[in-house]
Amino acid sequence: MSYFDYKKGQLYCEGIPIKSLAAKFGTPLYVYSTHALTGQFKILTRLFAGQRPLICYSVKANSNLAILKLLIGQGAGLDIVSGGELYRAQKAGCPAKRIVYASVGKTKKEIEEAVRYGILMFNAESLSELRVLDAVAGRLKKKVKVALRFNPDIEPGTHAYITTGKKETKFGLDEYTLQAVYLHPAAYPHLSIEGIHMHIGSQITKAAGFVKAVKKVKTLIARLDRRGISVKTLNIGGGLGIPYDEEENSVVDEVKKQVIPFLKGMKVRLIIEPGRFIAGNSGVMVTRVIYVKDTPHKRFVIVDGAMNDLARPSLYGAYHRIIPVSRNARRTTLDARRVDVVGPVCETGDFLGKNRDLNVTEGEYLCVMSAGAYGFTMSSQYNSRCRAAEVLVNGTNARLIRKRETYKDLITKELV
Repeated sequence: MSYFDYKKGQLYCEGIPIKSLAAKFGTPLYVYSTHALTGQFKILTRLFAGQRPLICYSVKANSNLAILKLLIGQGAGLDIVSGGELYRAQKAGCPAKRIVYASVGKTKKEIEEAVRYGILMFNAESLSELRVLDAVAGRLKKKVKVALRFNPDIEPGTHAYITTGKKETKFGLDEYTLQAVYLHPAAYPHLSIEGIHMHIGSQITKAAGFVKAVKKVKTLIARLDRRGISVKTLNIGGGLGIPYDEEENSVVDEVKKQVIPFLKGMKVRLIIEPGRFIAGNSGVMVTRVIYVKDTPHKRFVIVDGAMNDLARPSLYGAYHRIIPVSRNARRTTLDARRVDVVGPVCETGDFLGKNRDLNVTEGEYLCVMSAGAYGFTMSSQYNSRCRAAEVLVNGTNARLIRKRETYKDLITKELV
């Protein structure tokens, strides 16, 4: 997270002290770095330069319109999974032919909206979905491009809740069903079935799973080729992990050495769907210490950010580094106490970090690192808490890209 660093004891995002952002916009607050976002996108363009892929940023990771617009301006397409995300893509100005649409449960209404907009391709997940896609395309007198999502039954080595390429999961088609669809295209006269899609999981930090999956796909494509069937597009999905801890390594070097060689020479258009890799370490959540509570067993640092603001620790047991926004030179590491950083929500599972060595006082700000992906997008109004504001920093300029919710926002859609 090179765009978040200390200068003279103060944590900065690019050229702005985070303390000043917290004072101006309040907490909890999401802060994103423009240069981190674009920098991560450029890493991928360089990594896959030989394949010249369409990089479709995964909207689910962070769907703020300002961030979508920023990445679209860099040449990104978008990977969407709902009608709401299609609406966001339209509002952000994404060209239709740079949008791919996944999801196991696309409704007829959502499919029709996407067909009318003219998106590049659907990633189809079941035979039932193919029948609906064909019916909608026929009714609208369109020929719709489709990639079949392949479930390679690969263990990606990530959390069970974000593993998507095992046969036990709800995602994709097994290889025999997929081949049967390719061998009988007349069953879907209004579809152009021309791609294979896969996505084996999220927050994958070792390349071995990718290697196994790409090998399986390559074998499958060769088998179809021998039957006279040409696969034009290969979408290898996303899932590239990020370091949440300073001691963790990036998966980029492994991908470069182990995955890229398998893609060389393949006569397909490559699509990739990164989300966390671009947004994760491009953002932080800032929170203020409300109370420091000592018990006979433990010290609790109670902050104004909670599980409704950042669900990952409670949902997955995920680790996020937590650091003070201001470093006090008079304090030493010997002064630190082992604490749990917890929120105000009425759940024991409401924590941001457990057993952290921190020495903070009431009123201070803490920064939860690596919160740019699956932070705000997974947030809620649980306990009738107003959702956080979001700020995008570019050099020495900071722009509010989402207003903090008010109490009125909590009830605006309700009827009595």
